[in-house]
Amino acid sequence: MAITAAQVKELRQRTGIGMMECKKALTSTDGDMDKAIDELRKKGLAKAAKKADRETLEGGIKIVTEGGKAYVLSISCETDFLAISDKFKAMLSDIVKYLKENGESSKEDAQEIINWDYALELGENLQIQEYKSIEGGLTAWYVHSNWKIAAVIVVKKDTDETKTKQVAMHVTAANPEFLSASDISEDVVEKEKSLQLEIMKNDEKMANKPEQVLLKIIEGKMGKFKSQISLLEQEFVIDPSMKVKDFIWEDTITSFYRFSI
Repeated sequence: MAITAAQVKELRQRTGIGMMECKKALTSTDGDMDKAIDELRKKGLAKAAKKADRETLEGGIKIVTEGGKAYVLSISCETDFLAISDKFKAMLSDIVKYLKENGESSKEDAQEIINWDYALELGENLQIQEYKSIEGGLTAWYVHSNWKIAAVIVVKKDTDETKTKQVAMHVTAANPEFLSASDISEDVVEKEKSLQLEIMKNDEKMANKPEQVLLKIIEGKMGKFKSQISLLEQEFVIDPSMKVKDFIWEDTITSFYRFSI
């Protein structure tokens, strides 16, 4: 019988095994999924055959830079024990190098390499969560010591590298959503206003006040709301007495990215 792409995809998701091997197993078993899994086990792939059903809540992030570009890869696994191991970190380095050399379109091929060359040996479900190449200026980056949170900052030329890395550290801790308050859309602001209105209506101390009064109170809070989610307006985590824009010149940063497992 003809094997469909959907069947191959399902078997890959259930086993973590490569596409060609999945197709062969399905062909030899006339499309019977359970028998195909047994066939894969018979070929010595038993360890991988059940991995895709297990949750991948741990993992690590790797960033490399070259020629003003940053390449960011995150791979998830099942246990923190594996995530902090040298073998897992070596895999991150190998895979980010492969993706850097072959481009974002090679992500599926990179996953195949992980399935064949690493998943069996390491004994866990390993999945590429994100891969991104970043350019547009000079980049500075920071990966937290747990390898699960990272940030990349894109800046203009002639910027203090130490300061920029400290801002990247700030991004991992403060998790801003926008670069500046002017980048926040009216939709985001209106959604927050609606949320705050509902909160106040459910507050016994505020519920009896007229809605117009509540709306005026909420309007007064919007400035603080915008500063809390805007990188440049946030209090700098290393020195809360100043804002990020006071620590590094306001027009220095052109964009930022935050990654997490």
